[in-house]
Amino acid sequence: MTHNANTSPRRKTDRDEVFLEYTRSVCPLCKTVVDAQANIRDGKVYLRKRCKEHGTFEALVYGDADAYVASARFNKPGTLPLAFQTEVRDGCPTDCGLCPEHKQHACLGIIEVNSDCNLDCPICFADSGHQSDGFSLTLDQVEKMLDTYVTAEGEPEVVMFSGGEPSIHRNILDFIDAARTRPIANVVLNTNGIRLATDRRFAPALAERDVIVYLQFDGFDRATHLAIRGRDLREVKQRALDACAAAGLRVMLAAAIERDLNDHELGAIVRHGLQQPAVRGVVLQPVTHSGRHLEFDPLTRLTNSDVIQALAAQLPELLRPDDFFPVPCCFPTCRSISYLLTDGRDTVPLTRLVSLEDHLDYIANRALPDPGLRGALEKLWSASAFPGTATTSTQLDCATCGIDLPKALREVADKAFMLVVQDFQDPYTLNARTLMKCCVEMLTPDGRIIPFCAYNSVGYREQVREQLTGVPVADVVPNARELQLLLRPSPHGSKNARDHGDHS
Repeated sequence: MTHNANTSPRRKTDRDEVFLEYTRSVCPLCKTVVDAQANIRDGKVYLRKRCKEHGTFEALVYGDADAYVASARFNKPGTLPLAFQTEVRDGCPTDCGLCPEHKQHACLGIIEVNSDCNLDCPICFADSGHQSDGFSLTLDQVEKMLDTYVTAEGEPEVVMFSGGEPSIHRNILDFIDAARTRPIANVVLNTNGIRLATDRRFAPALAERDVIVYLQFDGFDRATHLAIRGRDLREVKQRALDACAAAGLRVMLAAAIERDLNDHELGAIVRHGLQQPAVRGVVLQPVTHSGRHLEFDPLTRLTNSDVIQALAAQLPELLRPDDFFPVPCCFPTCRSISYLLTDGRDTVPLTRLVSLEDHLDYIANRALPDPGLRGALEKLWSASAFPGTATTSTQLDCATCGIDLPKALREVADKAFMLVVQDFQDPYTLNARTLMKCCVEMLTPDGRIIPFCAYNSVGYREQVREQLTGVPVADVVPNARELQLLLRPSPHGSKNARDHGDHS
């Protein structure tokens, strides 16, 4: 073949993205397990996957590619649980759980005691509300779930009672008492606060049981409340906070954050929390797009790095982006935490007092830090850390010993204010690589411990709900027959399920 001098040679062109990793995910429509890849484009990380039936999907998973890549140095080794509950058969994410291939134990166990709620929120990953076909757990079921948790963990750090709205369950105090009779360090109630605001006996009853309150708190604008909760709850939230303060309860404010809805209120939520005597911290969670959610664009969804940048911009006098560090116990892109030391007047980020890079960097070849301080910081940067608990107070005392603090901040045990940015995966963003390090787990009545993001993304929630209510999964999930085959439970009590020793 001769070359035509009048024809310009074709030139190869570069892709507009950098390939980062190959993984597995699910189709957000039928939940079929599919191959996926993470790519960097325009300084952001996107997850792309293709379902044979429904085509190609792409979603933004991290708004800062440099931070995403840099976080890998915080990926510390996981800890094996004392027991697994399922076998390895088809691979992640269909063998939950926990199966012997899971890379982390449960830092936080969640029990959904009901599917009923006194709200019908437009945003609800659990799809809860006023329902005629929901479920309500019995004390016997909850006790068996707690025993499974103790068997797997020995002395679990945290159990959280959730729902639905757990406070409306007639046996919620019995459930808390059951947890308190077991070697579980901390008990948390996840609530919308309506009962706290209206039942004057409820907050004291929780205080008697040393319960930490995880209070929904999405912002201050009426439009925010109507869009997220379907009802203006601003007065209810404040009455709930006042009741908690009067009873001496510790509270974490938990905000569901949606882009262009309430992301402008991040700084105001933190400021409000700092001013409330009962509040020990704020958890900012980009909305999980499973269950019920508003219309959204997967390519412009809010991510952890976006929340951190916005928070620093709205609170320049308090925070910088580098005051947040990835949590080492889970996959480091899932959760970032900062601690503020405050006496109500002066506020200092712990990161300004302790060089965390010297103590949490597991890759760089540096001289090992003081073992006590390193252990303290590892415990602080954990999914099981809740401010105001005995464990956290002890670790804070250790972490700040020898540091010349302002006089008003020297007694740090009661001065710690935690800031958490937590992005849970959904069917659009599920990454099996990330999921395998998950340390937030759902406890189920059939004896499984299932990673939270898998529970909400893969079809486990629908499966468990069918088991509890008898309502066919086909009524709520497409491709139901395939799901039932994929998620069939492993025989409980098999050799694999009993002891991890044969697989470690």
